[in-house]
Amino acid sequence: MELAALSTILVHGPVSRTELATRLSLSQSTMTRAVKPLIDRGLVHETSEALEGPGRPSRPLVGAPGDRLYGGAKLTGDEVFAVVTDMLANEVAAEKRDLTSHEPPQVARDVASLLHDLAGGRALVGVGVSLGGSAADGSTVDRAPFLGWRQVAFGPLVEAEMGVPVVIDNDLSALTAGEHWFGEARGLEDFAVVTIGAGIGLGMVRHDRVVRTRDMGLGLAGHIPLDPSGPRCFAGHRGCSTALVTIPSIVAQASIGLQRTVTFGEVLDLAREGEPVCAEIIASAARGVGRLLGLVANLAMVETIVLSGEGLAVLDVAGEAMRAQLDEDRDPDAHPLDLRLDRSGFSRWARGAATVAIQSSLRGLVSAPVS
Repeated sequence: MELAALSTILVHGPVSRTELATRLSLSQSTMTRAVKPLIDRGLVHETSEALEGPGRPSRPLVGAPGDRLYGGAKLTGDEVFAVVTDMLANEVAAEKRDLTSHEPPQVARDVASLLHDLAGGRALVGVGVSLGGSAADGSTVDRAPFLGWRQVAFGPLVEAEMGVPVVIDNDLSALTAGEHWFGEARGLEDFAVVTIGAGIGLGMVRHDRVVRTRDMGLGLAGHIPLDPSGPRCFAGHRGCSTALVTIPSIVAQASIGLQRTVTFGEVLDLAREGEPVCAEIIASAARGVGRLLGLVANLAMVETIVLSGEGLAVLDVAGEAMRAQLDEDRDPDAHPLDLRLDRSGFSRWARGAATVAIQSSLRGLVSAPVS
């Protein structure tokens, strides 16, 4: 009961006691008994502004981060991005460093060294680590292709270095958790997350829970057919989402079309200037994004999609093409899609990992002795 109350306050706060009781299907007296220990432990507090309404004015409840700090780290094939946050996932410090090895013990040391430096001698309550792959039990990495890992007990390695509880998660699942609790979709019970960058990612929240399956980390959203006349991806699929809208594909198409090597930024600049090859590549990518979003909305029947990643820059150049394709692929009577853009940068992945650590710590926090 206390755990459910704390989780609800963190996600939906500021929340009145009446609303909290309604959300948890509790009587007012039971809800009061659940909230008092949370206040006594310094986990929640009342806001300074009272809510006006029938009866006595009440002060809404919000999470109280206090001095509790958490670490979050996102691993790629060659770098670790890390943050230290408070209990509401507000960023306190952030940095990225190159990995010195792919050997699991050394990667654990790299993660721990960076987090220790960011914490600056302050204690962490817990740590979350996310990566492109699968860690079904929250501790053992079942597979992580970019690191060449299979069945690596990575959680215990990081715990040995950090001395605090560690949870391992798929990067998309962690990012989705971060958007759900503290990000663009905070408090929503149903939504999707689509990421566009070096690859394509898809996360989902249904009935207030992040959808996690055994296939997390396989990149299944990366090969959805979007354009039968489009370019081929590395796996030979013609016009799939990877081939059409990812940054490496955009760069490759432009380099071939211009007969010289260009960067993603240069492709965008040339498209803005009206250079025909780049303008068409970016417009095609934008249409692909629109089609992908339409498919997600139509098949998953969500009304909100959070769109994130470095590939968002495509929409700054050809956003109208994306919107036109999305509108074409949606039934005119369908509920308008609430599209939310997360431009918070790469640290959002590490904040997602910190969010998973925060979630994992709550049971211990509500059962700790009152000081």
